Amino acid sequence: MNRGTKSTVATKLTKTVLFDWGNTLMTDFPDAQGKMCDWEIVQQVSGAQALLAELSKHHNIYIATNAADSSKTDIIRAFERVGLSQYIDGYFCKASIGLSKYEPGFYSAIISQLGIKPQEITMIGDSLEKDIYPALEAGLQAVWLNTEGAIADTILPIVEVQNLIELLELCNG
Repeated sequence: MNRGTKSTVATKLTKTVLFDWGNTLMTDFPDAQGKMCDWEIVQQVSGAQALLAELSKHHNIYIATNAADSSKTDIIRAFERVGLSQYIDGYFCKASIGLSKYEPGFYSAIISQLGIKPQEITMIGDSLEKDIYPALEAGLQAVWLNTEGAIADTILPIVEVQNLIELLELCNG
């Protein structure tokens, strides 16, 4: 799959940006149990703070997560622990919407709450199945954070980056 270019990133990053939570902005440790906000160690993904600091100057940034056992308050607490909450304008989660990310109504509910058109929103996430495909089906733009170098089984109308630093560099031109 071709990597995004400066011009495609400019068209893909809309004023409103949704980020996945686990392994997109904060590390989801596979052996950790319970709510991330209560984990002994929480950690932001490399480049997250620099990217969010830059994007928050000109974009509205929201979290769209499928975390099943965390409420909006729990998610905010986790972001506060790593110093990222200051860049986030709002949080959408399974507990607050009542649907998981791969259910069609999840992104429709976000679109409705934000009061904007789907094509005015960009979803950034690490999972094709949970983040990218459902976002595209709902009419959103998408950026795939492909840290594993996976190959998509189809050509997608998305920007693909391997890390958040790469996305920041593309955004800064």
